[in-house]
Amino acid sequence: MPILVMKFGGTSVATLDRIRRAAKRVGREVAKGYDVIVIVSAMAGRTNELVGWVDEISPLYDAREYDAVVSSGENVTAGLMALTLQEMGIPARSWQGWQVPLKTDSAHGAARIEEIPTDNIMAKFEEGMKVAVVAGFQGVSPEGRITTLGRGGSDTTAVAFAAAFGAERCDIYTDVDGIYTTDPRIASKARKLERIAFEEMLELASLGAKVLQTRSVELAMRYKVKLRVLSSFEDNDENAGTLVCDEEDIVESKVVSGVAYSRDEAKMTLISVADRPGIAAAIFTPLAEAGVNVDMIVQNISEEGRTDMTFSCPVDQVKRAERALQAAREAGEINYHDLVADTEAAKVSVVGIGMRSHAGVAAQMFRALAAEGINIKVITTSEIKISVLIERKYMELAVQALHDAFELEKAA
Repeated sequence: MPILVMKFGGTSVATLDRIRRAAKRVGREVAKGYDVIVIVSAMAGRTNELVGWVDEISPLYDAREYDAVVSSGENVTAGLMALTLQEMGIPARSWQGWQVPLKTDSAHGAARIEEIPTDNIMAKFEEGMKVAVVAGFQGVSPEGRITTLGRGGSDTTAVAFAAAFGAERCDIYTDVDGIYTTDPRIASKARKLERIAFEEMLELASLGAKVLQTRSVELAMRYKVKLRVLSSFEDNDENAGTLVCDEEDIVESKVVSGVAYSRDEAKMTLISVADRPGIAAAIFTPLAEAGVNVDMIVQNISEEGRTDMTFSCPVDQVKRAERALQAAREAGEINYHDLVADTEAAKVSVVGIGMRSHAGVAAQMFRALAAEGINIKVITTSEIKISVLIERKYMELAVQALHDAFELEKAA
């Protein structure tokens, strides 16, 4: 039988009624002749509750016990889904990560998948089981301990299973009906995309779009897993949602496909550091060791052997960055006059594979922002994206202006 992977996020399984609704969708796919692997998240709000309990008990918690606690929400959902399917007369069984077993490394809280053996589940399919309901987000370490894959990890679980089992497709059911050109809550003209290339989706996910976890898109691109994002609250036909696929599967696309944003960014500037070989490594190595996610980096023109170095990072990592750089300064590894943090920044980006072959995208973007009186603090580019750091209070205006400037409300 062909295999289909279906993933249901927390809002899709938030109540027993929603679990029943999701189970009916699974039943329709079984009726079409599929063996189905269902990946489930914890019921909406449950993981946050579990994390809160851990933090209250032990702020400096043992990561192994953290994983044991926060992974339990998915176990509940998997069992309830399997019971619901059984009540519908569909042979189903729930599976926890260690039962598959989904093998990971030992990085508790942010484990990476190393292997998904298919033997156990395939044997059950051959015995007549039609649906394997797998708890997402979790696996097992080489030491035999439960691990978790990081927030949003159920998306990664689903794509990894689709790759391992050679699934025909991986359907991600969520509370939105597809991928939009930008956030519809900000730009009322935002349009749902029928298809989007892996590379575009990867950029959008990494730049702030919350629909898919970045690692899940990376996996899908690497193993050519066709992803479909669609709503669990609407009746869907064969062409519903948005298909994330190879660039070659898209007949025609616009130069810019979407506008992404990240609201909580900070701009940090080291004033007057020595302009010498190795200074960048001396600055960014301690930041990396402290777990600071540095994004945009700009070095100013050197004057009299000194320069300024600017970078962006999430605003909740500013204190961590300040401590790391101060420690490096005290250790004599770097010398700077001052460290200035601007915590009222936001990042806005335009993304599109069409940018590879079209000039003038940057100019059009900058003109649109200038027309609204929006000052650009930092600019970074790649082959298919341009990102700018601006004042946070102008973020929504910038998103709307760029969406209009590139006429994203119109199909290609």
